[in-house]
Amino acid sequence: MPPKTRFAPSPTGLLHVGNAYSALTCQHWAAANQAGLLLRIEDIDFTRCRAEFIDGIYEDLGWLGLTWPEPVRLQSQHFDDYRMAIHRLRELGLIYPCFCTRKSIQQEMEVMGLAPHAEDESILYPGICRGLNTAEQVSRMEQDPFAWRLNVGKAMARIGQPLQWHDEKGNSHRAVIDHDVVIGRKDISFSYHLSVVVDDAIQGITHIIRGVDLEACTGIHRLLQNLLELPEPTYHHHALLQTAGGERLAKRHRSTTLRSLRVMGVNPKKLVQLLIENRDMVWPFAPDDHAGIIRQLA
Repeated sequence: MPPKTRFAPSPTGLLHVGNAYSALTCQHWAAANQAGLLLRIEDIDFTRCRAEFIDGIYEDLGWLGLTWPEPVRLQSQHFDDYRMAIHRLRELGLIYPCFCTRKSIQQEMEVMGLAPHAEDESILYPGICRGLNTAEQVSRMEQDPFAWRLNVGKAMARIGQPLQWHDEKGNSHRAVIDHDVVIGRKDISFSYHLSVVVDDAIQGITHIIRGVDLEACTGIHRLLQNLLELPEPTYHHHALLQTAGGERLAKRHRSTTLRSLRVMGVNPKKLVQLLIENRDMVWPFAPDDHAGIIRQLA
């Protein structure tokens, strides 16, 4: 299979310079390895994704000089693919309905003396609904909203071997999964974990290049690939661009957007050079430092 990677942003806001660094890292790897580079729009979360942000992704990446094959895969157009994966896992008896709210999970963890992940939107799940019998599950599914959780213990027993992932140098890494993960959400039916694994297999992605902040997801992705009999990609988790204060760039941190740089008259070639050659992984400008940005990049 010819090498292929992808850049897969979520249209929940405007792309910022950290996103640009990730996209350029994918492009640089593809060029160096004579590999294909796909753009994929991960827009299954209809509660936060917006059409104007999809248009903004195309505009911003085009401004940076990136190109990609058409048509672009939008996750929102492929729900049947994810439903088939859920159905397969149900047939295997490896998922169960979870009726818990975030609040109830938090309360249960406090009783058990467990602490949730401080920097993760997810909550470590203590297995509240895992032991419900079939009759209880069916009765509650008819009247209560629920999410599908993967029974990690049963899933690991099924594959019967240590779970690992491999980096671009051929090194193996032990994959750790610390709780039963949601793979079908209450609000949008499918989780990031399930959809990204299915997409990568369908699109023939051989190398996954993404930020080190997603390295913790690799274990659940490798487990799902095993269970669904999907190919194993190679993984590369790159460092993240940070502010001068050591904070990683993110939409919620009001990081400098590519659109704002475009409006300021920034030269995209100078921006690309700054990002690619940035050994310190620091974005040297505050979001409102327009004078400094224009002085260096216009």
